[in-house]
Amino acid sequence: MQQEIWTTIKILTWTREYLAGKGVENARLEAEWMLCAATGLDRVGLYLNFERPLNETELATFRAMVARRAKREPLQHILGTQEFFGLEFEVTPDVLIPRHDTETLVSEALLRKPGAASVLDIGTGSGCIAVALARQLPEAKVTAIDISEAALAVARRNADRNGVTVEFLHGSLLEPVAGRSFDLIVSNPPYIPAADIAALEPEVRDHEPKGALDGGTDGLDIYRALIPAAWACLNPGGWLLVEVGIGQAAAVSDLFTQNGFDELFTARDPGAIERVVGGKRNG
Repeated sequence: MQQEIWTTIKILTWTREYLAGKGVENARLEAEWMLCAATGLDRVGLYLNFERPLNETELATFRAMVARRAKREPLQHILGTQEFFGLEFEVTPDVLIPRHDTETLVSEALLRKPGAASVLDIGTGSGCIAVALARQLPEAKVTAIDISEAALAVARRNADRNGVTVEFLHGSLLEPVAGRSFDLIVSNPPYIPAADIAALEPEVRDHEPKGALDGGTDGLDIYRALIPAAWACLNPGGWLLVEVGIGQAAAVSDLFTQNGFDELFTARDPGAIERVVGGKRNG
């Protein structure tokens, strides 16, 4: 009996239908990315080789990837990387997968304090924010903190991967930098209300670190501790910028006001959601 021949176009068509049936959004695009990884081609290469049969090694590699994705394991874990702010980052189950929404935080930080000499990233995770800022502010000393040693290991590799120097410290919130002060402090803290976590997509709920998601009863626990602590660690004229969840901007802005910040602003992400809240220490 003749073995079935799987060409690029045939396997992409089959995989799109299969993954869509498993609830995967953007199934065609994700199938293309996995096939790129399995064959070593880029997406243009796939289109130029639609009729090329896959060899046994490529087919086995691709099928293993599809099986994992069908179980709703994140594509980024399967591929091992995620692009953020034009840079490539390693991702593992120990860190939150960088989201393009978070690029708004980096852009706003660069806009508010382009001459920052000292930068602090709290809850760095993969290191994507700290590394992106270090690339954009090569003269600045960038420090990053995380409570997870496993996350810090990933972040250190990402700094090396992208050719920047970042000081990584282990600890909770600003405790590792007690007595120091900064021109710019940024953070993408956990902000999902605890009761909402069970309803998240399986890719997030089952595969990303809960400690990077759970923001307590109303999602604001970390902000209540972070904002006053950050005020004490900012130089005069320094800025604090934080990412927030849907519908949280007003409550977080109130916390900024209560803790003495001036020149408050919010910024929307590409989906028009108020995603960043920031304020300045003038005193």
